[in-house]
Amino acid sequence: MIHKPSRLNLLIKSNQQNLLKGGLKGIEKESLRITSDNQISQRPHPAKLGSALTHSSITTDYSEALLEFITPPFAEVDEAFNYMKELHKFTYEKIGDELLWAASMPCGISGDESIPVAQYGSSNIGRMKYVYRQGLGHRYGRAMQVISGIHYNYSAPEALWPVLHDLEGSNQSLDDFRDTSYFGMIRNLQHNGWLLLYLFGASPALCKSFLKSHPDNQDVALAEFDPYTLYKPHATSLRMSDIGYKNSNQATLNVSYNNLSEYVTCLAQAIGMPWSGYENIGVQVGGEYRQLNNNLLQIENEYYSTVRPKQIALSGEKPTLALKKRGVKYVEIRSLDINPNDPVGMSSKQLRFVEAFALYCLLTESPERNLKEKNAFNFNLSRTARRGRKENLQLDSCNGEVELKQWASQLLDAMQPICEILDHGESEPRYQQALAQQAERVASPETTPSAQVLEEMRKEREPFGCYAMRKSQQQKEYFQTFKLNSARKNELESEALKSLDAQRLLEKEEQIPFEQFLGDYFAQK
Repeated sequence: MIHKPSRLNLLIKSNQQNLLKGGLKGIEKESLRITSDNQISQRPHPAKLGSALTHSSITTDYSEALLEFITPPFAEVDEAFNYMKELHKFTYEKIGDELLWAASMPCGISGDESIPVAQYGSSNIGRMKYVYRQGLGHRYGRAMQVISGIHYNYSAPEALWPVLHDLEGSNQSLDDFRDTSYFGMIRNLQHNGWLLLYLFGASPALCKSFLKSHPDNQDVALAEFDPYTLYKPHATSLRMSDIGYKNSNQATLNVSYNNLSEYVTCLAQAIGMPWSGYENIGVQVGGEYRQLNNNLLQIENEYYSTVRPKQIALSGEKPTLALKKRGVKYVEIRSLDINPNDPVGMSSKQLRFVEAFALYCLLTESPERNLKEKNAFNFNLSRTARRGRKENLQLDSCNGEVELKQWASQLLDAMQPICEILDHGESEPRYQQALAQQAERVASPETTPSAQVLEEMRKEREPFGCYAMRKSQQQKEYFQTFKLNSARKNELESEALKSLDAQRLLEKEEQIPFEQFLGDYFAQK
């Protein structure tokens, strides 16, 4: 059963629906630096891009070669989208003959040692980031850590909260009401999150070299596309399947999203829970740290989820403590693949749709969920990732099976009035156009990004690695002709220099022993 966005009726009746416009949107995107012969770059993070530790917009994720681009939050989609383009253009000017990999699934892997772990300098916070990544490599292998994706960050307009609070007659404080509402939104994003994989999944194939470097996945049921490529004929996002972010140990966790307090408590317990398999790795071996601790989670970020509640943490502050002290600032949607057919891996239409989808999930009733229902969410996500384009595919609605196409169409219909509100007063109905594009993908699975990837590989008779390399080269050519305005270029040049200075100053400060630093960090309450 599809719930209608009940809060929307309250806003419309009070003629305050325009408060839905102008929520803040930010984008994070990971991109591997690769060489012209399709290998992961072994060069250090380019100093011309600034410090990966202290730069606000250009940093690294797991690997020294895995760039992460971060936009500030913007009220307008186009501002965030254009800023992401500008970050790419600036980066291409600084990386010489290298390219940015145009797909989510990596190629050019020759074992763990071919993937350099990101370095952040000699400060305690820099060492902690490095050791955490070493731990991820020891626990899960490095190949899984260089799968790339797009994170969409959204916060509702601040003016909306007191109005909704009053319309619903809530007896909570405004801050508690906001947190409760965001967690309701997250539960709906989890319940309906399979839709994003169907519409935007773009990783139906992968290089065989990925599985060779990811031994836990040797028994996965994939078909051979050609001698170099494995795939699933109806897959949408192998990145989001157990082939990609696979972690059987974390499957034992039952993290509650019913409210902020339960969520923080569950993660804190996992960080403090010794895990026998990780004890065998060792924390310090031969005087070198292999991981931050031997617990089920080293830190909160190790827990993989498709959606996260977020608060801006202070330097050295635990993310859960930031949430506990200051509540939810925004919600991070983490399930978007990189689309090789878009220069920055995404489109402005996609970003508009995700905003409307997030609002639908915020405005719709969201009961607390039990373990059976959460298992259904995971089942739907996995089935859509592996088989989403299969005709008559059935999903678990928690009230019986329902056909994916039928459920998707009902969701899009329920989003229509939200898109109309977001378009009100604008020169073009761009949210409704974005919705119409997705309706076409529901009606015609062959128009989805995942189907287009496979169709082009077949047409060009290309292995996945050659296809993605060709797309990477095309994107580089696009950015060679893209014009970066002088004001933005100067801003990014200045930020790069300031970030290098900030790291140098940090490293000049007297550092307490690293063991003490870690002890203080984990003792935060």
